[in-house]
Amino acid sequence: MAQDMEAIRTALGEQRLSFMANSYGGVPAAAYMRLFPRRIRAMYLDGAINQPAGWTSQFFLAARAQEQGFGRFTTWCAATTACALHGEDAGKVWRGLTRRADRTPIPVTSAESGKGKLTGSYLRWYGFIADPGPGHTRWLAFADAVDKARHGDGSGFAEVALGNIRIWTMPLVLGMTCADDRGYTGYAHYEKVRRQARKISPNFGGAAFDALACSGWPLPVTNPSRPLPVDGLPPVLGAGTWGDHPWTDSLVRHIPGSTTIRYEGPGHVLYLTGNKCAIKHATRYLTDLTLPPAGTVCLPGQEQG
Repeated sequence: MAQDMEAIRTALGEQRLSFMANSYGGVPAAAYMRLFPRRIRAMYLDGAINQPAGWTSQFFLAARAQEQGFGRFTTWCAATTACALHGEDAGKVWRGLTRRADRTPIPVTSAESGKGKLTGSYLRWYGFIADPGPGHTRWLAFADAVDKARHGDGSGFAEVALGNIRIWTMPLVLGMTCADDRGYTGYAHYEKVRRQARKISPNFGGAAFDALACSGWPLPVTNPSRPLPVDGLPPVLGAGTWGDHPWTDSLVRHIPGSTTIRYEGPGHVLYLTGNKCAIKHATRYLTDLTLPPAGTVCLPGQEQG
C-alpha cells in the first residue's frame, strides 16, 4: 500500500503528499514514513495503531483503556437504578459470566450469522462497548444482556459476538494483519502476554487478544514490527479518544515536533465521525501546517478547540 501511494504521488507530479490515516490506516502510514520520509508534507493520524512498536504493546494499551472504560460503567451502574445490575457488584457478575462461558459456552442464534456459541473470550472481546451511547442506552442494554446471559439467555450478545467473529476471521483480514506481524512467536509468548494482560485488565485481559488467529499462518511476515526511523520526517498531528489516544500518542510522540490531541470521551476515530474540535485542528494543520499546542484537549460537545 505504501508503494502504491508513492506511485500515485509520482503520477500526480507532486513533490510531497499530505495524509489522513485512520485506525488500521496507521500501518500503511507508518510504512510510508519508513520508506519515503522526505515525501511527506503532513500526516494526520486519527485513532491509528502503532504497529512499529509491536502488537503486544498495543494490546496492553488497549486492555488498560478497556478496563478504564469498564470502571466508568460499573461506577455508573452503582449509581443508576435503571441498570439491570444495580445493587450488585457488576464487575463480579461479569467476570463470573465470562468464566462460566469459558467452561460451558452459551448457545445463541443470530439473524445475520446463524447459530453459534458464546465463549468467555467472545464476550470479553466483543461484549462490552466503552461508549455509553445517548442517554447511556448502550450501557443499559449491556447490563440487561449480562443479566439475561447469566441465566442462560445470550441473545443480547448474539449479533455483536458472532458477527465480529465472522468478520475478524475472514481470510482477507487475516492475510492483511498477520503479514503485519500480529501473531505470537510461540506458545510461551502467548502465555506470557496472557498473564500480563490479566494483571492489567482482570475483566478483559484473559481474552489474550485475537492475534491468536495468526498462529500457524503459513506465509512470511512481510512487514515486521520494528522501531521507526524519524530522520527526515516532518512534525505530524495525532488525535485519539479515550481508547485511541494511547495507541496514536505512542507513535506520534517519537517524531520530533509532533503532538497529539486527546478527546475526553469514548469512540473510535474523530475526524470521520464529525468531531468538530478535532476537525478544526486537523484542517488547520493539513492546510497551513499549524500544530495545536502540546496537551490540547477536546471535550464532548465542544465546538471550539
